Amino acid sequence: MVHMMNRRRILRGMLNGAAVSVALPILDVFLNANGNAFADGSPLPVRFGTWSWGLGLTKQIFVPKQTGANFELPEEIQALAPVKQHINLFTNFDGFRDANPNLCHKTGWVIMRAGAAPANQTDLPGETIDVTVAKTIAGPTRFQILTATSTGNARDTFSYQNATSVNPADISPLQFYGKLFGGDFQNPNLPEFKPSPRVMVRKSVLSGVMDRTQDLTKKIGASDKARLDQYYTGLRELERQFDLALTKPEPRAACVVHPAPEEDAPMGLDVELVTARHKMMTDLMVLAAACDQSRVFNLAFAAAFAATTKKGYDKPHHTATHEEPLDGVVGYQKECSYFIRRQMEGLAYHIGAFAKFKEGDGTLLDNMLIYATTDQSLARLHQIDGLPMFTAGRAGGKIKTGLHISGATTAGQAGSPGTRLGYTAMKIMGVDLPSWGAQSNNTSKEIGEILV
Repeated sequence: MVHMMNRRRILRGMLNGAAVSVALPILDVFLNANGNAFADGSPLPVRFGTWSWGLGLTKQIFVPKQTGANFELPEEIQALAPVKQHINLFTNFDGFRDANPNLCHKTGWVIMRAGAAPANQTDLPGETIDVTVAKTIAGPTRFQILTATSTGNARDTFSYQNATSVNPADISPLQFYGKLFGGDFQNPNLPEFKPSPRVMVRKSVLSGVMDRTQDLTKKIGASDKARLDQYYTGLRELERQFDLALTKPEPRAACVVHPAPEEDAPMGLDVELVTARHKMMTDLMVLAAACDQSRVFNLAFAAAFAATTKKGYDKPHHTATHEEPLDGVVGYQKECSYFIRRQMEGLAYHIGAFAKFKEGDGTLLDNMLIYATTDQSLARLHQIDGLPMFTAGRAGGKIKTGLHISGATTAGQAGSPGTRLGYTAMKIMGVDLPSWGAQSNNTSKEIGEILV
């Protein structure tokens, strides 16, 4: 039967006197009868993405009155209507600082991303959820994690391995394109494969360096060995990338590389400029997923101390949360709500871009889980109880969507730990953890309502 053909079947030949192997493209005969997996039963790759917005919510116009399916979108999140069927909304989940201080605009997002409250402004406990997931699903991709921000500041990142190893964010769409599809990119759907001589030289040099580092460890003390461990981790990641660059990538039918942007998006914190950069970064991440350049993505619309501005208004978003008075008619800060609504428009675009991109018998979003968090609930008071979160995508058919889940146990009581969603996401992505989080944020309880 043709369906028994192996998707890794190759054509062998000679090129300039050297033996070469060229992988066949993904043909229908490689897929199962439904077109949703390879014929040998192995699934299409599942990706994990995180998305961040700043300064929380306006509760009375953000949190739906109904839970479960068929909930109505309040006005502050009305922009999500076109992608509502792809999302789950989580409200009334709490972060717990325990004996640590509530560090403004930091404690909340660190708990949601790392499972523990930071002790001080320089403390980054554990590793963030994207790093944990990447260790399980990154597979044979060039980049274990891709991190970008729309703010124009590389320090606006919510991804780190430890307190001294933060993953800086790409800020320029043009440079991000070059990183993904520049000279070292190998199009998986081209019939020929010619490794870059530059990569071959780098690989040779790095191999020599790795040999030297092995000798060095025999001559230094314990503290220096600890410092070198982090250095070795980086070297090993580089070596892995070089190995991949010298190997013909598997074909990806969805991989269609668009031309580079003619010019970079202008910098600046005006919300229109931020939105334009966010759209460009999103579109590039979609292409990166389709071409299997990475299976783990992070994108931030705004920083935790969101400094986004609006033409005709004299205060950036963060300043407005503390200085704008409550409107006497509607009872909330109208300008602050404006900024939140624009961020929700960004989330809708981000989700929609993956949902529109075809892969197999479905879309990229069908084979993805996006985990979206913020830093506060009510930013004016720096609250970390009642935190809102979202997921989007079905993670290869593992979760239901279109639900509003409230973490409140009963009326008037505290909500469940927000870490339950992060724990659930990691379990969905195949991470084997009996529990996640520290002290009051520790949980071993998944959010079962969304599981298939």
